[in-house]
Amino acid sequence: MNQPVLPLYATLAQSPLMNSLGVEAPELHGGLCGYLCGGGQANAENWLSLVLSDDAVHEVEPGTDLAQLYEATCAGLASEEFEFDLLLPDSDAPVAERGDALLAWCRGFLGGVGLSGADVKRMSEETQDALTDLGRIAASELSYEDADSDEEAFEEVSEFVRVAAMLLHSDCVLGPRHRRKLH
Repeated sequence: MNQPVLPLYATLAQSPLMNSLGVEAPELHGGLCGYLCGGGQANAENWLSLVLSDDAVHEVEPGTDLAQLYEATCAGLASEEFEFDLLLPDSDAPVAERGDALLAWCRGFLGGVGLSGADVKRMSEETQDALTDLGRIAASELSYEDADSDEEAFEEVSEFVRVAAMLLHSDCVLGPRHRRKLH
């Protein structure tokens, strides 16, 4: 069975729907990821209103880019091969654009964790540290001076963010499931 893939960043980012929602694509994906990683309960139809915390948002229609975003995100988080990925501009986009998108993704992620109702005090120390680091990343102001070192730094930070999200998911979602199975 094929793993669902994230919709193309450019397609989603430029869709009229994203403009009407008033949120950037990476921030929306970060919000979805934070909500799910924090243990929030959603489905393919209602996730958008939950993540945006807006009851006026209509349900997600099957077969749309937003449905694909949800399905690919859930599959990535559930993957035993760590196939989870962030929705960011392609590698051929300028590093400044990708860096700004990464910061937006982190802001969305932190908001999603908050909306999920996750209890930070019950998380492992490692997960709490990762959330603190994500907060620092989200609040960063980036400057670009050297294309090669900027590219390398972007790759390192984006991989850290990806792993931090999986760590939170493991701590808040997978850990409790495994504990329930043991009892």
